Formats: sequence, structure tokens, C-alpha cells
Amino acid sequence: MCTGSCAKCLGGSLIPLALFGFLANVLLFFPGGKVIEDNNNLSAEIWYFGGILGSGVLMIFPALVFLGLKNNDCCGCCGNAGCGKRFAMFTSTIFAVIGFLGAGYSFVISAISINKGPNCLMSNNTWGYPFHNGDYLSDQALWSKCLEPDNVVSWNLTLFSILLVVGGIQMILCAIQAINGLLGTLCGDCHCCGGGDGPV
Repeated sequence: MCTGSCAKCLGGSLIPLALFGFLANVLLFFPGGKVIEDNNNLSAEIWYFGGILGSGVLMIFPALVFLGLKNNDCCGCCGNAGCGKRFAMFTSTIFAVIGFLGAGYSFVISAISINKGPNCLMSNNTWGYPFHNGDYLSDQALWSKCLEPDNVVSWNLTLFSILLVVGGIQMILCAIQAINGLLGTLCGDCHCCGGGDGPV
């Protein structure tokens, strides 16, 4: 597959993933599907905006760049037919690294939150984190330590797990594009300048 076509395919895959990540992070602000009275009682990791910034906003820019590569004009750069396309592919590599870092940020925040568990009202009538080192993941009976918000444990676990998976997939796709971009920079792309066969 030509490097431009591959980039377009990757960009098309990143857009829905970015939307999923953005939506999952927004839903985390409504534990159990309800509005919480005091925002200070939300889990701290929600405020790091891993899904909104990392997997969302920072992923849109690389995705749009990747999508535009297939139709990028590769002619007229210093008289070198392949120069324009090669530069575009090099630029896509930089954006792929930015996307990888954004997805990695979301991935790490999600992993930390899953291990830490949610902030909730405990039996001593105080808000805090009743779980330690992910112990609740293997023992669902511990979930009863969280009295409020209702179903906050399953809510946070599900949404942060989605962010974890989304971030992981985005990291893989961006890594593929980084390699693809380097190949396009070094070898050129197919069908460049008048539809000629072979790399430029």
C-alpha cells in the first residue's frame, strides 16, 4: 500500500477513536449517570482530561493531517517532483509523535485511575479512595465500600477501561504512521506528479 493511502486509512480510524475518548471522559463527570453535587468529590484523574485532551483534541490534528496526505500536492517543491510529498510525509511523522504522546498520556492516566479506584463516600461518612493497589478489581465484594455515588465503581471502571483501550489503539496507530511517514520521507509515495508508477 502507498504511504499516502496508508496514512489516510489510519487517519480515518483515529477520528472515531478520538470521539469515543472525548465522550468517555465527559461521561466521567457524571458518576453513575447523575450530576454530582460537589465537583471536588470527583476522582482527581478525571480533571486531568486524559480523554478530552490526550485521546481527543491532540488526536484530531494528527488524524486530519493523515487524512489529507493522500491528496497532498507533491509537485513544485524547488523543482524536485518528490520533494513536496516527502516533506508532507515527514510532517506527518511529527504529528504522529504528538498523537502518540497524547494517547500515551490518556493511557497512563486511565491505568493509574483504574488501579486507584474512584473517589466516593465511605462508611465513615467521608469522601476518599477506599481501595488500594487495584484490590477491588479481583474482589467485587469490596465495591460495597463505596456508598455514593451509586454504581460509581462500575461506572469509573468501565469508562476508564474504554479510555485505556482507546489510548492503546491510538498509540499503535500513531506508531504505525510514524514508521509509514519515515518510509514515505525516505522512499517517496506512489502515483506522485502526474500518476507515475513507482516511488518518487
